[in-house]
Amino acid sequence: MKLTDFRSPAAGEIVRSQAGIDAFVPAPLPPRITYADSDLVLVLSRADAALSELSGVGRQLPNPHLLISPYLRREAVLSSRIEGTRASLSDVYLGEIEAGEAGEAPEADRQEVANYVAALEHGLAWVREGRPLTLNLVTGLHARLMQNVRGEFSSPGRFRTVQNWIGPARSTAQNADFVPPPPELLMGCLTDWEQFLNARGDMPDLVQCAVLHGQFETIHPFIDGNGRIGRLLIPLFLVERQRLSQPLLYLSAYIEAHRPTYYDLLQRVRTDGDWIAWIRFFLEGVEVTAREALLQTTTLVDLRETFRAHLMGKAKAHALIDYLFSNPYLSVRHAAQILDVTTPTARAAIAVLEESGFVTEVTGRSWRRIYLCEPIMNAIMGNPKADTQQGDGSRQEVRTATG
Repeated sequence: MKLTDFRSPAAGEIVRSQAGIDAFVPAPLPPRITYADSDLVLVLSRADAALSELSGVGRQLPNPHLLISPYLRREAVLSSRIEGTRASLSDVYLGEIEAGEAGEAPEADRQEVANYVAALEHGLAWVREGRPLTLNLVTGLHARLMQNVRGEFSSPGRFRTVQNWIGPARSTAQNADFVPPPPELLMGCLTDWEQFLNARGDMPDLVQCAVLHGQFETIHPFIDGNGRIGRLLIPLFLVERQRLSQPLLYLSAYIEAHRPTYYDLLQRVRTDGDWIAWIRFFLEGVEVTAREALLQTTTLVDLRETFRAHLMGKAKAHALIDYLFSNPYLSVRHAAQILDVTTPTARAAIAVLEESGFVTEVTGRSWRRIYLCEPIMNAIMGNPKADTQQGDGSRQEVRTATG
């Protein structure tokens, strides 16, 4: 870590840890934010309007749990991909219905995505029970995220007691890009962060959310999984603040598309105390993502109404429609389980969907056939290319060899 880069005392300070490592300790929150920059005010206004519009649509969803499920899985895939996980959304969906039919992604990668979904669902249940966002919630999310996957030996559900750092593979604490607070000062940073997390009325919710995310990534409280937990907390905060009626906003796709800028702006907060540039970037991401989610949600609702109207009077096929929104892939065996009918009856119901052009057989086999509803999959992905892109495997987070 180049100590001369850290030029702003207001951003924090460099300390020598008990282990003799130079580390950065961020200044207590909140930072001083001025709104003299008219551009920042305009970006905030646009982001706020887009978020409010998305929240309004969320309140009108005919079946919120059903139509939110695709967003959870897409976010899980994209957030995990930033950390090098190679599972695609298709892999995840196929893995849910047919063991052994889950594409080329390793089972561990699919498990990481499944863990992300479980962690997010846990967080949403916590918020909907009216419970405040706390460090206990954060450790609970981490425990679920890291269960039975790589990193499971990195103290799941517990804040680190060793030094970590951020940098290229095989970097050390001495030549890393950034070294977070040392273990002995970690809880002080986290307690301050938690107090700010539950502060109200001091700044706009979206600005507070941007600051919270930035500070969490700077503190880097876990040995592994910090990025995913930090991204997962964004929708939880917005739902808890009632800025989102449903968890429809996820920034992982935007962060992945602007990854170098994301890391650079977070580092500038640490070195120069440049919160304004970071907040502007975050707000732009909220606006772009909210408008994309608005289009996707509208498309999914329209598709559901179209399918239901077309299949009216065809009870068994009609009963499969809602399932396809939770998983666009379908097999005869799975349809039989959903409908609680015999295999021939399930096959006949799928035939109705196929004849209507709603599903297409994608394996080319005469046995254990799998059907896909492409309109739903395309609507979920937004950008079809996103489902085929592979993570580059680069993991910026490195722990000490002795830790």
